[in-house]
Amino acid sequence: MSEQIPVRTVEASPTIKNVPGRPMKAKAGSTDKQIHTRSFTGLFRRLRISGAGFLFLLFFGTVWLNWGGRQAVLWDLAESKFHIFGATFWPQDFILLSALLIIAAFGLFAITVFAGRVWCGYTCPQSSWTWIFMWCEKVTEGERNQRIKLQAAPWGLNKLARRAAKHTLWLAISVMTGLTFVGYFTPIRPLAEELFTLQIGGVSLFWVLFFTAATYINAGWLREAVCMHMCPYARFQSVMFDKDTLAISYDAARGENRGPRKRDVKPAEAGLGDCIDCQLCVQVCPTGIDIRDGLQMECIGCAACIDACDSIMDKMNYPRGLIRYSSERELQGGKTHLLRPRLIGYVAVLLVMIGALALALVERPMVSLDVTKDRGLFRENGQGQIENIYTLKVINKTQQRQDYTLSLVDGEGFQLQGKTELSLAPGEIVDVPVSVAMTTERPASSSQTLSFKIADSDEPQIYSVAKSRFVAPMNR
Repeated sequence: MSEQIPVRTVEASPTIKNVPGRPMKAKAGSTDKQIHTRSFTGLFRRLRISGAGFLFLLFFGTVWLNWGGRQAVLWDLAESKFHIFGATFWPQDFILLSALLIIAAFGLFAITVFAGRVWCGYTCPQSSWTWIFMWCEKVTEGERNQRIKLQAAPWGLNKLARRAAKHTLWLAISVMTGLTFVGYFTPIRPLAEELFTLQIGGVSLFWVLFFTAATYINAGWLREAVCMHMCPYARFQSVMFDKDTLAISYDAARGENRGPRKRDVKPAEAGLGDCIDCQLCVQVCPTGIDIRDGLQMECIGCAACIDACDSIMDKMNYPRGLIRYSSERELQGGKTHLLRPRLIGYVAVLLVMIGALALALVERPMVSLDVTKDRGLFRENGQGQIENIYTLKVINKTQQRQDYTLSLVDGEGFQLQGKTELSLAPGEIVDVPVSVAMTTERPASSSQTLSFKIADSDEPQIYSVAKSRFVAPMNR
C-alpha cells in the first residue's frame, strides 16, 4: 500500500494568490497564541546559520582583540575617542559616522528592492538571537509536539526542570550579550572581571543589566511581536517592492487545489495541485503565518517555509519550488528583470557614497585645529599695536608623538605671537593661548577673517586650517 503523507487536521487556508506588490495582509487570528516552531533542514537554513555564525563570531570575538596595547574596537565615551583597530576617531569625525549610516540605509533599500526582507531573515539581530533562543527551547523542552504537550501539562517536577534549564540558557546568553555590548564602550577585560567578582560600578552594572533584560525579553518573550508591532521596516517594505522584486512566494497556479493524497497519485488525476496541505510551511514559520495566504507584513523573509516545502516536494517526487523566491512578474508568467532603473539607481548612489567615504577616510586630517576667540573685542599692546586673543585647541589624531608648527595663512599685516612649536603625545589634546597683532596702522575693515594653520613639522602635507575673526577699531 502506498504511503499516505500525514497531515494535521485543520481547516484549509483560503486560496489567495501570492502577489508581491499587493497590500500586506495582517495575520489572522489572535497574536497572543504562543508559536511553537518545528525543526527542519535545508539550503536556506544552512545559509542563515553560516551568516549568523559569522556575525556572532564578529560580535563576541572582536571585543576581546587587542591592538597596539589597547582594545582593538572601543568607543571610549569618557575620553571622546573611538578606536577601530589602528584608527582613532574623534567627535569632529562624526560626519563620517553619519555617512556610514546613510550608506547602510541605501544598502538596505537596494537589497530590499532586489530580494525583499533578506536582512530580516538572515542577519537582523532580533531574528538571529530569536533563532538561538528557539534552539535552547528545542534542547531543553524537546521538539514541537513535545513543547506543545509540555505547555498544556500541569506544573510538575519535569516541567519545572525543563523550564528552569531553558531560562538558565536564555539568561546565560543574555548576560553574555549585555556584557559584550557594554564592552564595546568600556574595556571588556576589567569589566568582565568586575562583573564576576561582584565589584562592578553602578553605571556599568545598570547598562549590563539593561541589555541583558532587553535581550532576554526581546528574543525570549516578545519574539515575533517585535517584528510585527515594533519594527518599522515591516510597515514600509511593500512600498519598496516592484513587480521584479524577489520575494518568498507561494505558486498558487501550481499548488491549488490543495489536499492530501497518496504518494503514487498524480495530482492532475485527483483534481489537485502540488500542495498537499501538510501545514509544514506554517509550523516552521517563526512568525506563525501561512505564506500561501499571500505576502504579509509579518513575513521576515527567513525562507524556512521554502526549506520545509522543498523537503515535502522531494518526498512526493514533485519538482521543488512550490514556495520559492519569485517575483510578481514571474508568477504572472513573465520573466523577472533583475536589472531595472530603480535598482541600478540605488546601487549607483551606494557605490558613489562608499567611494566618497573611502576618500574621506584617506584624506582625513590626522591633526585637528579649533579656534576660539577671546570674549574681549581687542586690546592695545606695548608697541601700540591692536591685538586679539585666541585659544587654539590642537588634537594629535595619530598613534605616535608628533611635532607641529603654528602659523597664519596669508597673514600679511598680522603677526602671530605666542607658542608656535608644539610636541604632542599620541591622542593628546592641548589648548594653546596665542595673540595676533595687527602690524599695519590702518585696518582694511573693522572685522577681518584670519586663517590659522597647524602643520606637521616633518610632513608639511599633514595640516589643518581653522578660521576666526580679527576685530579692530576703524578710527586709528
